[in-house]
Amino acid sequence: MPTEAGSIEVGDIAEGVVTGITHFGAFVQLPNGKTGLVHISEIADVFVKDIKDFVKERDKVKVKILSMGPDGKIALSIKQAQPSRKRDPSFEDKLARFMKESDERLQDLRRNTDAKRGGRGTGRSRHESYI
Repeated sequence: MPTEAGSIEVGDIAEGVVTGITHFGAFVQLPNGKTGLVHISEIADVFVKDIKDFVKERDKVKVKILSMGPDGKIALSIKQAQPSRKRDPSFEDKLARFMKESDERLQDLRRNTDAKRGGRGTGRSRHESYI
């Protein structure tokens, strides 16, 4: 829910202005005059090496209020303030799915091969039947 100029709460979406950029995040001044931090991991859905590739000082950005600490620190997110959309699976997700499917196929192949050979543990070797 968008915020009024005076109050912000955790979960709200607000528009702010980038006031500073560091290697670990961007500082954003909120409508109530307070400043919060968008950590580098909350800038975008993709890997962010340099924050300046995504935001510049004085840019207006929409942010989601993630937390407000008793010490006055406000954690913000740009990526979570974006409209919901289906996210593409990460490389790790794709790799995990591939490995699982590959293991399942390998087990199926082993089962089919064992069935064609008469199964394991018949008690005699292939050559004993010819003796």
